[in-house]
Amino acid sequence: MRSTLERTDNHHRLFKAISVSMRSVSFVLVVVAAIWISNGYFIHPCSSLVESDPKPAPWPPQFHSLLFVNYSGSLSLIDLWYDWTNGRNFNIIQNQLGKLLYDLEWNNGTSFFYTLDDNKECRSAQLDVGILRPNWLDGATYLGQRSFDGFLCNVWQKVDFIWYYEDVFTKRPVHWVFYTGRSIHVMTFEVGAALEDAKWQAPVYCFENKKPNEHPASEKSIVDIGFLEYESNGILREFV
Repeated sequence: MRSTLERTDNHHRLFKAISVSMRSVSFVLVVVAAIWISNGYFIHPCSSLVESDPKPAPWPPQFHSLLFVNYSGSLSLIDLWYDWTNGRNFNIIQNQLGKLLYDLEWNNGTSFFYTLDDNKECRSAQLDVGILRPNWLDGATYLGQRSFDGFLCNVWQKVDFIWYYEDVFTKRPVHWVFYTGRSIHVMTFEVGAALEDAKWQAPVYCFENKKPNEHPASEKSIVDIGFLEYESNGILREFV
């Protein structure tokens, strides 16, 4: 009987200790919550804890890329030099078993399309738009994550013109798909790489008594290369 009473008494003391401990924990939680609220850390219960959609990384002011292009089985390589710092962009385009084409674009709207072979071909255009801004992807619609070329990518769509794939981890561009079906695989992406100034000079025969072509902006684009669209009749325009 005595043993039973002792056990009962021990149980009462244990329950009392637990009750005191729980009240102490509750007090501590109340104090912590008060401190958080006073320091502006309070999260409203109606606020969303879901992260917002990721944004594409702005392009660096200067970079160099090698691009592999597939357009309905027609293949080409583009040696791309982007130089926002100096307001210029250079696409050196090698079509499969074709001519090497130089597409030199300036931010003042002047563009030259030429070869450096014996034929000395050159066309020029003066337009109202310049090269793409580093933040040209602002406002793009996020489509989610997809695997492409062995990379896990965030994907965005920009004004029904281009689908842009970016590596989730490195934030480097991986793949672009134009509305025309032209597919561009980004093979290299060298941030800060710059082409020497002498290479940015169009050949002298581009300036021999030739007036830059004027093209109405209403004409439809049919051939896109790199960042801008070059039309069969000469027009060049931004795709943003």
